[in-house]
Amino acid sequence: MRRWLYGVSTLAAAVLWAHAAPNAQPSAAPPPEEVDVALVLAVDVSYSMDLDELALQRNGYIEAFRSKPLQDAIVNGAIGKIAVTYFEWAGGHFQYVVRPWKIIDSPAAATAFAEELGEAPTRRGRRTSISGAIDLGVQLLEQANVTTLRRVIDISGDGANNDGRPVTAARDEAGAKGIAINGLPVMLKQAGYFDIDNLDVYYKDCVVTGIGAFVIPIRDKSQFVEATRTKLLREIAAAPAEATIQKAQATNPATCLAGERQWRERMGN
Repeated sequence: MRRWLYGVSTLAAAVLWAHAAPNAQPSAAPPPEEVDVALVLAVDVSYSMDLDELALQRNGYIEAFRSKPLQDAIVNGAIGKIAVTYFEWAGGHFQYVVRPWKIIDSPAAATAFAEELGEAPTRRGRRTSISGAIDLGVQLLEQANVTTLRRVIDISGDGANNDGRPVTAARDEAGAKGIAINGLPVMLKQAGYFDIDNLDVYYKDCVVTGIGAFVIPIRDKSQFVEATRTKLLREIAAAPAEATIQKAQATNPATCLAGERQWRERMGN
């Protein structure tokens, strides 16, 4: 009797599964969300940055997303929302996504993003791979579940590429995919043992790409918040350059393998 009941139960279950199986579909991914811009914030945390500089750099983004001008620029866009992600990088094998993709469509969402950045620990790593940061930025943009006419990677750092593949190779591949790259070179100190002169020129000649691409150097600690906010406003609102934007000081073209050459000369590898 028990065997018969077990057989009936098994048969009933099989019949139910046969009827249910055709309708059993994996949950569909949500449709892409339309945004004004998809923005990758790629922030250098290599050991060449002092701890106070790291704090000022992070605080620049925090205060920018808390500011009313930036919040107004977001909600007053054609669509009224942006997608943003924030990661920190150093050498080619040191990359950490602090905040995955987030849709910001209100002042409250912008403030929440700022608070998340403020709560996250800061990590540090060795060497400088701008090319690796660009490559990860491209990967993140291709994974983002959004549709947009503007895709931007925002690179901030205090040194030239000295790890990974040449920065121009990564830059050119990103540009060929219609991705813009802007730069925020941090130039608070005189060039040291592993630094190059005129980092702003290096960023202009070797890092940034795309229509309207720009470089905003930071030469004083007091400029972090304003420079970061100005940069984000230009990226989000596609605003024209203002008179407050600082231009590169030198005019000679940069050598785009200067960082790699300097590392070999100093370290012998």
